[in-house]
Amino acid sequence: MAGDALTVEAVEVAFGPVMVLKGVSLEVAPGEFVALLGSSGCGKTTLLRAISGFVEVRAGRILVAARDITRMPPERRGMAMVFQSYALWPHMSTAQNIGYGLRLRGVGRAERARRVAEVLALLGLAGLGERPVTQLSGGQRQRVALGRALAINPGILLLDEPLSNLDARIRQSVRHEIKALQEQLGITAIHVTHDREEAMVLADRIAIMEAGRIVQLGPPEAVYNRPASPFVATFMGADNVIALQVRRAAGAIQVAAGAHNEAAALPLGGGAGEDGVHAEDLAEGSAAAHFRSEAARLLTGDERPEGSLILRGRISQASYPGGFYRYAVEVGAQRFMVDDPRRIASGTAVGIGLPAAALHLYAEGTGADGGAP
Repeated sequence: MAGDALTVEAVEVAFGPVMVLKGVSLEVAPGEFVALLGSSGCGKTTLLRAISGFVEVRAGRILVAARDITRMPPERRGMAMVFQSYALWPHMSTAQNIGYGLRLRGVGRAERARRVAEVLALLGLAGLGERPVTQLSGGQRQRVALGRALAINPGILLLDEPLSNLDARIRQSVRHEIKALQEQLGITAIHVTHDREEAMVLADRIAIMEAGRIVQLGPPEAVYNRPASPFVATFMGADNVIALQVRRAAGAIQVAAGAHNEAAALPLGGGAGEDGVHAEDLAEGSAAAHFRSEAARLLTGDERPEGSLILRGRISQASYPGGFYRYAVEVGAQRFMVDDPRRIASGTAVGIGLPAAALHLYAEGTGADGGAP
């Protein structure tokens, strides 16, 4: 099995007067795994359904291996989809469900049985072919749905949040199985999810969608370490925000002292954004600093880590989830969560230390596309 290249060119989709996809373009290489990531209503499922042929495209083109399939029916596109609900036939056995697509295509009984046995072995379901799908676990049903899609040897595999019905422990296991299987088969995969960790684990590249557009596309490390906008930063977990006054100096961002922060000189990050602050296109003025809670360090006494932004606040609440203490620190009208191994009393004045590499700075008013809204 080998994957096909996919090209989406300026695709628009509208439901009545509402524009859902606004000129989306995407190139997917053969054998690549791309995740469409975004919140509900951003257009990611609509894009997947437009690619599969279940939603009509108003403008633009969709090509598979350089062949225009924009107006083709779903069954002629060389694709297979795994749905969120699995869509298995409850009155059929495991083997019958996996072979269903082959039967619709007129594949002979002997060849169908051979292919089904091959897929059962591939998915670790050997010996369960005759079992009704209603007697399978959630993880096994997910594999049956995946097996039905793989049985027809599709050039492109479309995955519409297929893990959302599984509990957290099984979901983590199955996502690694899907990635290993996709790499083994070399199949091209497009995966829709709202789960950031799932996209990071599975995808070669992540397309972040907002309001019918792709607002950032890149490898997981790049999207995580260098979010292109406040929206992407927030969606990728950097959802703590503090307002600052800044100016760019030689190789650094100078932060002015404020009501709740000390003055700081933050080294600028390099290409990966891992060795300094991420402050692309930021010159001087008001800025919003985004950071992840896990990057924050609780400071007591006179600790002042070099190259860090230090916020000043007071512990308002403490809890012990196991192995460490979790503190709510009030910084002005805001509250940030910080973990620390030490036991510190509520009401204690503390600092929050934020290394430059943990900060993503954006000019005030920056929109989703990196410019003014």
